Formats: sequence, C-alpha cells, structure tokens
Amino acid sequence: MDTDRLKELAPHYAAMFLLVFVVLTIVQLAVGEIGFWIELAIVVVVVFAYRPLAIRLGIAPSGWR
Repeated sequence: MDTDRLKELAPHYAAMFLLVFVVLTIVQLAVGEIGFWIELAIVVVVVFAYRPLAIRLGIAPSGWR
C-alpha cells in the first residue's frame, strides 16, 4: 500500500465528505425536508463533481491528473 498516495488523497476525501453534509444542510434549510432518493441524488452529484472541480481549480492530487 502506497502510504504517500493515501496521505495525499485523505484530505480530499475528508473535504468531499464535509462538502456533502454542507450541501445537504443548505438544501434542507432552503427547501425543507427532502426525501431519501433526492438526498442520494445530491450526494452522487457532489461526489462525482468534486474530482473534476478539484482538477479545474488546480488543487487535485497528482494521482487524479
């Protein structure tokens, strides 16, 4: 196991995890209670959008480029 790569990726996965909760909280505050499937769709969108966004911003780890 490449520990250097894990150390490089860990902050990004932690940020993605935090971002999911922040986005869900903002949506629930703006709209109110939402269903499970809509929450799941929001999580999927945030998770799949994080990597291209990180690459575009130039903050992605070297393994993602």
